[in-house]
Amino acid sequence: MDHTILAERLFPHITETPEQVEARYPQRELPEGAKVTRMGPSPTGFMHLGNLFGALVDERLAHQSGGVFYLRIEDTDKKREVEGGVQTILSAFSSFGLPFDEGATLTGDNGAYGPYRQSQRAEIYQTFVKSLVQRGLAYPCFCTEDELAAAHARQEQNKENFGYYGSYAVWRDRPMEDIEAALAQGLPYVIRFRSEGSIENKVRHEDLVKGKMELTENDQDIVILKSDGIPTYHFAHVVDDHLMGTTVVVRGEEWLATLPVHLQLFRAMGWKAPKYAHTAQLMKIDPETGGKRKLSKRKDPELALDFYYAEGYPVPAVLEYLMTLLNSNFEEWRRANPDLPMNDFPFTTKKMSGSGALFDIEKLRDVSKNVISRMSAETVYDYVADWSRDHDAAFHALFTQEPEKSKAYLAIGRGGKKPRKDLALWSDVKPYMDFLFDELFQPDYTMPERVSAEDAKAILAAYAAEFDGSDTPDAFFEKMKKLADRFGFASDTKAYKENPDQFKGPVGDVSMVIRVAVAGRQNAPDLQSVMGIMGREAVLKRLKKCERAISN
Repeated sequence: MDHTILAERLFPHITETPEQVEARYPQRELPEGAKVTRMGPSPTGFMHLGNLFGALVDERLAHQSGGVFYLRIEDTDKKREVEGGVQTILSAFSSFGLPFDEGATLTGDNGAYGPYRQSQRAEIYQTFVKSLVQRGLAYPCFCTEDELAAAHARQEQNKENFGYYGSYAVWRDRPMEDIEAALAQGLPYVIRFRSEGSIENKVRHEDLVKGKMELTENDQDIVILKSDGIPTYHFAHVVDDHLMGTTVVVRGEEWLATLPVHLQLFRAMGWKAPKYAHTAQLMKIDPETGGKRKLSKRKDPELALDFYYAEGYPVPAVLEYLMTLLNSNFEEWRRANPDLPMNDFPFTTKKMSGSGALFDIEKLRDVSKNVISRMSAETVYDYVADWSRDHDAAFHALFTQEPEKSKAYLAIGRGGKKPRKDLALWSDVKPYMDFLFDELFQPDYTMPERVSAEDAKAILAAYAAEFDGSDTPDAFFEKMKKLADRFGFASDTKAYKENPDQFKGPVGDVSMVIRVAVAGRQNAPDLQSVMGIMGREAVLKRLKKCERAISN
C-alpha cells in the first residue's frame, strides 16, 4: 500500500508539515534545570482536591526551578463539557493562589505556545496523525460499535485480553481497495495507531514518585483520532506536551496503566518524553468500615474544592496541609521555621509517598489552627471580612462596622511563642467573638459552683464601683484579690490549695464572675483586653444586666 496516497486521501485539507508546525513552537529559553509543568483539567464543572493536590506539585516544581507553570484546557470530550466549566477551573485555581505563568484565560490565551484549548488545535493534531499514516504507523478503522462489541464478547468467551490487537485488529492490514470502498460509502472511521508492541515485553521506566518500574508493553492499536477529527487524550497530550515544552507531567497514579501507550507514542513521533510523576491517590478512613478507601465524589463533600471556601478553611491552611501529604519532611521544616512562607520549603518529588496519601479532616483543622495563629490580626480580619460577605451577611455587617474594634479583639493573644489557637475556620470567628455585639449576645450566666448568687451579685456591684477601663492586667488582678479578701475568697491560690476549708474559693472564682458577666460565658480571651475594647459604658451595662439576671 502507498501510505502517502492514503494520507492524502484521509487528510486532503492538511497542507502544513510537522516541521512547519514545530517551527511555531521554538524551544523555550529557560535557565538550566528549569522545569515546565502544566495543569490539563477538563471543563466538566467539578474541581476536586486531587486537581489541587497535583497542581501544587506542578506549581512548586516549576517556580522553585525558575520554570513555567501553564494551564491547558483539555476539552476534547465535548459530551462531558459543561457551560462555565472553564470559569470554574480558573476560579478554583485563582482562589487557591496558584499563579499560571501562561495558558488559557477567560478572554483568550496568555502565552506564545497556544492555543491552550485542545478543541482549538484540531488541525495541529491532524498534521501529526497524517504524518503517522504516511509512515505506515497509523490507519483508518471503520469498525462499528456492534462489531467492536462482538469482538469483545469473543475475547471474553476465549478468556483473552480485551482490546483491538492481533487478529482482532481487522482493519490493520486491509488493502487500499477496501478503504476506498468504505470511504465511498461515507462510513465513519477513526484513526488507530499501529502498535508494534507485545505483552511479552516489558517497558522500563523511572517515575519521579514511584521510582524504577517495569510495565507491560502496549500491544493495542489504540484510537488516536476520533471520527469527528478530534484526538483522544492519549495522542493530544503527547503532541501538546512536546510542542509546549513540558518537561514534567504530574498526574494521578490511575494513569500508570496507560503510560506504556504514551511512551510508545513519543518514540513513534521521534520525540523525547517528559519525566512523569504519578501521585498517590487521596484516601480516607471510611467511618462505616474503618478501612481505607479513595475519596468519593458521591460520599465525601470534602473532595470538592468549593467545600473548603464554603466551610471557611483558609487557603494557606489547605495548601500547607496538602504539603504535609506531599512531602514527609514538611512538618519538621515548619516546626523549625514557623514564620517563613510555605514557598520557602524545598519541595522535592523524592519525599513524595508512592502509596496512598491519607486525608484526615481533623488533621487539616489542626494545621489550620496553627496557620491562623501565625497570621496578623489585620490578615485575619481581611479574610473573615471576605468570607462573611459571601456566607454570613448579618455577621459581616457587625464585624466590619468598627474594623479597629474587631481587629483589636482578634489581636488578643496573637503572636509570641505560644499564640492562641481558638480558630480553625473563618466560620469559627462568629462564635468566638459574638459576645462583643449586643445583637448576638446570648449569655450563659452559669457561675462557678463555689460562688453563691448573693456573692456573685455583691462581687459585680463592688467591681462596677471600682471599674477602670485603663487598668493594666496587673491592676485588674489586684482588684480581684481585694474583692476575694473582702468576700471570703482566697486572694492567694496557693493558700487556697493548702487550706481549702478556710475559704469559699480561690481568687479565680471571683474573676470568673466578672468574665461571665461581661462575656456571657466562662471561656473568653484576656478579660482586661476585652473590657478595654468594649469600653466603660458597655462593660457597666453588662455587669448590671448580669446582676439583674441573678436577682431574677
